[in-house]
Amino acid sequence: MLTREQNDLLTQVGPATGMGKLLRCYWMPVAGVSEFDSIQSKPLKILGEDLVLYKDLSGRFGLVDRNCVHRRADLSAGMVEKQGIRCHYHGWLFSANGDCLEQPYEDTAHPEANSKSRLKIKSYPTEVKGGLIWAYFGQAPAPQLPDWEAFSWKNGFVQVVISSVPCNWFQCQENSIDPIHFEWMHENWGNRLRTNKLEFGAKHLKVDFKEFEHGFTYHRIKEGSDEQDEAWQIGRVCLWPNGFFLGEHFEWRVPIDDENTLSVTWKYTRVPKEMEPFEQSVIPTWYGPVFDEKGQPINTHVMNQDFLAWMGQGTVADRTKEHIGASDKGIVMMRKRFFDELQNHAHQKPLKAIILDASMNHHIPLPMVYGHQVTQSRSIQEIKEHKSLYPFYKSYVFQAGQPDWVKKMSSQAFGMEVEEFDGIVIPRQT
Repeated sequence: MLTREQNDLLTQVGPATGMGKLLRCYWMPVAGVSEFDSIQSKPLKILGEDLVLYKDLSGRFGLVDRNCVHRRADLSAGMVEKQGIRCHYHGWLFSANGDCLEQPYEDTAHPEANSKSRLKIKSYPTEVKGGLIWAYFGQAPAPQLPDWEAFSWKNGFVQVVISSVPCNWFQCQENSIDPIHFEWMHENWGNRLRTNKLEFGAKHLKVDFKEFEHGFTYHRIKEGSDEQDEAWQIGRVCLWPNGFFLGEHFEWRVPIDDENTLSVTWKYTRVPKEMEPFEQSVIPTWYGPVFDEKGQPINTHVMNQDFLAWMGQGTVADRTKEHIGASDKGIVMMRKRFFDELQNHAHQKPLKAIILDASMNHHIPLPMVYGHQVTQSRSIQEIKEHKSLYPFYKSYVFQAGQPDWVKKMSSQAFGMEVEEFDGIVIPRQT
């Protein structure tokens, strides 16, 4: 149980808050590169700030204040140029660095004033990696954008899935270090929804949690497994500060503001032997719905079940009323680390998982349970005969709403038909 002040400290992300300042020290994924195959700009709200993300005619991305410094017109309706974005209202042009490059009337009528040299709008650096556009919101110089090993995997079909979830980011991230919820929500409750049968899956017998350079790992033993299982020996990764790594996919919980979270998933699927060598020219980005046509939370897919649980805790979970259990040791560890890091940031001490040396930022490996299921080359027949692996090929089990055009792309990549998820979750085993 936390105090009200502690809960506020963990959940509030505005520029003047402790957590807002801490999170701004890390790169955040904010959009998919392929979104800009059909658009030139889009409004964004990240960490409580209203911004516009755009791709100029030279192919460079920019992230700047959504409102023009002139008379506050909305730059998301602006015109991209070879360099920068131009306000549609009076034509003022701004670079990706926020510099005002042109004031058409003022430059014509009063060129000697050179007033544009004194004008600047808020801007943030961006980089592209893994088919994602990343942004850095902190003070210069920016640290290295982590080059996770998974981003370099070959012969894989990758997709990016984004959703806006109406709840605070921290209850989303706490899910990343909560192994017991897999047993109950994704297996027991999920199968109850599908079959209406009073049947439970294998119980958790033992859990443990460890901290490492890039976050935490959680370890578990369930009925039918033992301490030789990779789920106990290696563990799954709660990625610092706001991510989750399960081997074949990452999840990031990016704060939109105090009451909304951008869920960003990067998913890799190794193509069958028959489809190798495989080169993916475009990493598709699609937006998954959180609610159905009746306005009810979707509960059929793995992440939609997570969304429902997070939203059910309230817009901002009230941790002054909770009762922590034995399985929550990892959550307690993570909260303590955040409180410690908030103090470190306030006293300008080194922060966890910040990479400053470019020579140390190359194909960084992370602990990966059942890694052979992720990267090993198998034939189509071998995949179809693999009880726990095949469901991840025949449908997208993680989130509802995969568009038909993405199903078609993945079907072509896999050499087998991708269907709609049937609601069956099969735990992966060694």
